[in-house]
Amino acid sequence: MENSARVDGDSHAEAAAQRLGFLRWQCRVRQMLMRDRDGMPDESVMPDVILYGDDAERTNLGTIMTVLNRLPEHTMVPEMQHISRRTYDPAQRREGALKLLCSTYFQSAVHFSDVLTASFGADSLGAVKIARAKTVELKFEKYAQRVSLRCKVWRLSQKNPYWQATYWHNGLFNPGAPTDATVLAFEPDWSQSSAQPAFPV
Repeated sequence: MENSARVDGDSHAEAAAQRLGFLRWQCRVRQMLMRDRDGMPDESVMPDVILYGDDAERTNLGTIMTVLNRLPEHTMVPEMQHISRRTYDPAQRREGALKLLCSTYFQSAVHFSDVLTASFGADSLGAVKIARAKTVELKFEKYAQRVSLRCKVWRLSQKNPYWQATYWHNGLFNPGAPTDATVLAFEPDWSQSSAQPAFPV
């Protein structure tokens, strides 16, 4: 029993370390995108989506744009709303967004949830396929880092704080973002996920 408890404890500690390592990596690359690419995304935030069915059939749906969300107690949605409502000019919105997101927004990984989100059109067939899949894998590869996340997926209601965070974040860069967007949440199972090279424990 003692050995089993030690193994379980080690596994839990390793999963926690991988989770924090991933969040630190995501904070770093997203801050780089804001500072060096004016917010234009790349493969570090746009993983391939792999679906697995009951018969283990593997389907690659292509890439999606993910949002890294702050925990509700550290949300900055009010600030995003202020930027969006202050002007309808896309250039001014982007300028305000970059000012917000380039500063201290991504500075502390512990302020973020590991539940990634992605926005789709209200009638998106891709979103339906993802939500119905038995297993969903997100595969990131950029800057000599590869990450595979096995995720549980669910559709968020508009009242969910992560739906709100996703909508207002995307609206900073896309003023035409639909108000009836489908937002899916991807919650990693860290015991079934991996990183190469592994994040330090």
